[in-house]
Amino acid sequence: MNKSSLTLPLEFELNDINNNGLNWMLLTMIRIREFEEQIATLVQQGDIITPCHLYIGQEAVATGVCYALKKDDYLFGTHRSHGHYIAKGGDLKAAMAEIFGRRTGCSKGYGGSMHLVSPEVGILGTSSIVGGSVGIAVGAALAESIRGSERVSVVFHGDGVPEEGIWHEAANFSALKCLPIIFVCENNLYCTHMPLNKRRVKDNIHDIAKEHGLETTVVDGNNVLDVYYAARDAVSRARKGQGPSFIECRTYRWRGHVGSNYDVDLGLRSQDELNTWMKRCPIKNFSNFLVNDGVMSSVELKEVWQEVSTEISEAVSCAKSSPFPDISDLTKYVFKEGGRS
Repeated sequence: MNKSSLTLPLEFELNDINNNGLNWMLLTMIRIREFEEQIATLVQQGDIITPCHLYIGQEAVATGVCYALKKDDYLFGTHRSHGHYIAKGGDLKAAMAEIFGRRTGCSKGYGGSMHLVSPEVGILGTSSIVGGSVGIAVGAALAESIRGSERVSVVFHGDGVPEEGIWHEAANFSALKCLPIIFVCENNLYCTHMPLNKRRVKDNIHDIAKEHGLETTVVDGNNVLDVYYAARDAVSRARKGQGPSFIECRTYRWRGHVGSNYDVDLGLRSQDELNTWMKRCPIKNFSNFLVNDGVMSSVELKEVWQEVSTEISEAVSCAKSSPFPDISDLTKYVFKEGGRS
């Protein structure tokens, strides 16, 4: 990686967020972290067998963006979307049950880790296909534009997706039709195992988005406030009919592409690089900011971690005690009910 991509500043500046909002952001990031750490442990123990792409290290992106959204705004995710689901208000127990493949899961046990859905909070689906959600998100935005609503669609994707044809088509069409959609690129500097500087001549994804006609900004993806302010402005533009935006969030995933390992032992990245980013932990630094600014005490911070830990433990217990889908329902959702059989 270029050295500049590893030394982004991490400074928090308050604007229009009250203490309740700050506490929500911290709580949400901790929920995501604890959920993912528990998943990693369960994968290592063999209790979870579905492939899991963990969001550890990127918690500030989902949290900052979702704080700027309303409950009925649409969210479309990726294979690495546990964090998106939690930040948008998805039920922890339903998410855990889904990853265990149980009937009480948010996708009724059919989706596993990569296919989460929760229409009641605007999550219309996540996709295991690279770029698979982009076209669908644009379609949803087009529908809302035709209806004349103020509902916004947000599609999260990785830094490898702008190397897919569908992304260019979607970006161009969105700008052409002035659609209420926000593309959030979680640039964690790797596409599967391939670093950014081994795939691109230039580190210029945001420039390409701008040339397609999107309103573009680049933010520190480990700074939840920076992410929120960028998302807030993009959402405001979309609701006013001023067209699509592209937010590039520079961040880093601590774990490997899939599973609980760190990929250092495979030679895919260095321990020094990982250590550099772990020092820039979005939760640790935001927590220190809140304590130093008097928003909460160290005791209260410890209590939040304990409460979340209890939540996650209860979610695991509920998942393990839930039934698997009935084998007779295997093809139940293949076709629309009342359609082909």
